[in-house]
Amino acid sequence: MNPGTCAAFLLAAFTLAGFFQTAWLAMPASQRFAVPIDGGLKLRGRRLFGDNKMVRGFVVMAPATGMSFALLAALLSNSPAGLTGLWPLSPGSYALLGLWAGAGFMAGELPNSFIKRQLDIAPGAAARGRFVRPFFFLVDRLDSIIGMLLALSLVVTVPARVWIYMTLVGPAVHWCFSVALFQLGVKARAA
Repeated sequence: MNPGTCAAFLLAAFTLAGFFQTAWLAMPASQRFAVPIDGGLKLRGRRLFGDNKMVRGFVVMAPATGMSFALLAALLSNSPAGLTGLWPLSPGSYALLGLWAGAGFMAGELPNSFIKRQLDIAPGAAARGRFVRPFFFLVDRLDSIIGMLLALSLVVTVPARVWIYMTLVGPAVHWCFSVALFQLGVKARAA
């Protein structure tokens, strides 16, 4: 396996899935799924995840990632280099791997949201404090990526350099989508 090829594949697949996710969240039809995944449950008088973690985000991201993995694998398998450097899977297996990776990506945000709610940081609000604010800004960019990499690592080999590449480049891509969602009025702030 080639770590650079794997990381490029993951970045391309998640970027493609991110476009689907952004389009979906901007559509009025997505509002039917605007239901908080925590169902309003509380711990210590505070919501588990808050109003920003909704079913509508999960409904599209995991399937879109599965489709993106399958599409890219199919395109690459027809190229002269084929799937050289990537996982030795069929396009159908790539679809399942992408579905799993997309679910990990979305689930990766939940521990961070839980901690922020327990610290009384409002959903969509920036943390306050000289050290806390930059810490959560960084965690907000990395949580999904780490969730995705952990999910992938449970079912396929993910070289250490893929982790390094994804944690270095992935946050910038993730931030770009946050800005796009802010511009579309889906998010309250760009961060």
